[in-house]
Amino acid sequence: MALYLLVLGVCVVVIGSVLVILMTASTPRYRTEPKDLLALFDKALESRVGETEWNALIGYPIRHDEYLDGVRRRAAHLMDQHGRRWQIARGKPLLNTTGQQELKALRDHLAAHTALRRS
Repeated sequence: MALYLLVLGVCVVVIGSVLVILMTASTPRYRTEPKDLLALFDKALESRVGETEWNALIGYPIRHDEYLDGVRRRAAHLMDQHGRRWQIARGKPLLNTTGQQELKALRDHLAAHTALRRS
């Protein structure tokens, strides 16, 4: 009987501890910052970005900064108009030539806006 109570007590303590930890833990938050978009655009211009990485950042709305969300939506629009998803596996650029030029302009605009905001 003592062994039964010992096992029951240990189980209650372990399960109770897990429940307390789960109830007090907060949900992780991810905030897309300008440096994240700039790094993604640089990788896309150098043809080093995969479709999954692109979709992970561009497909997720940015609710804390309306300007960044506008840049994200413009990049998504560029992918819809000029994207070449089927070419990525062959090591080709993510966007066609026109799309790459527009992405470079968008990247430069975001970099200038970020520099202006910091100063």
